[in-house]
Amino acid sequence: MENDTYKTLAAPGEETLFKEKGSKFFGYAFPVNTEDEVKSLLIDIKKLHPQARHWCYAFQLGTEPNIYYRANDDGEPSNTAGAPIYGQIQSFGVTNVLVISVRYFGGVKLGVGGLISAYRLSAQMALQASEIIEKTVDVQYTIKFGYADMNRVMRVIKEKNLNIVSQKMEMDCEIVIATRKKNASMVFEAFESLYTISIK
Repeated sequence: MENDTYKTLAAPGEETLFKEKGSKFFGYAFPVNTEDEVKSLLIDIKKLHPQARHWCYAFQLGTEPNIYYRANDDGEPSNTAGAPIYGQIQSFGVTNVLVISVRYFGGVKLGVGGLISAYRLSAQMALQASEIIEKTVDVQYTIKFGYADMNRVMRVIKEKNLNIVSQKMEMDCEIVIATRKKNASMVFEAFESLYTISIK
């Protein structure tokens, strides 16, 4: 049985601060659904910290098997920032999340090991300062039907406790519904058995 839930953030977490040998690492964690959101949040954080030296981050979108992620070292030595940040996203088991660690250089070089550990801790603190929630992986269907079938469709939606995403009610009606993945085939069959109704 496929897993049809995933963990993500309820809301942006509190700002965190980790200090190491004069360097400061400000950590942020955000729930995100698209790469465009990632880009605009990065712009916001850069505006918030215009004097910082590095704005390193990692994000992950989607659920198995369609996971998409990026890790960015933003000028730090290769794999010392983005990768440890992404490692924390994996160890917290969250997705649809962006973690940013903003570094102010304190004059003392931390070395590769020191950087990896600092960025890892910064990401860990940012995720710990966030509320992690569980959501269901939803499948969406579009149901098309004549006005005469309205009651039958609404009865199934109510019985199966489905979420209505959008609806158009004219002579020909169209409703987009969402249901958690594990109920999807059962829901599909419930509508498919009503022969005057089409479901995709």
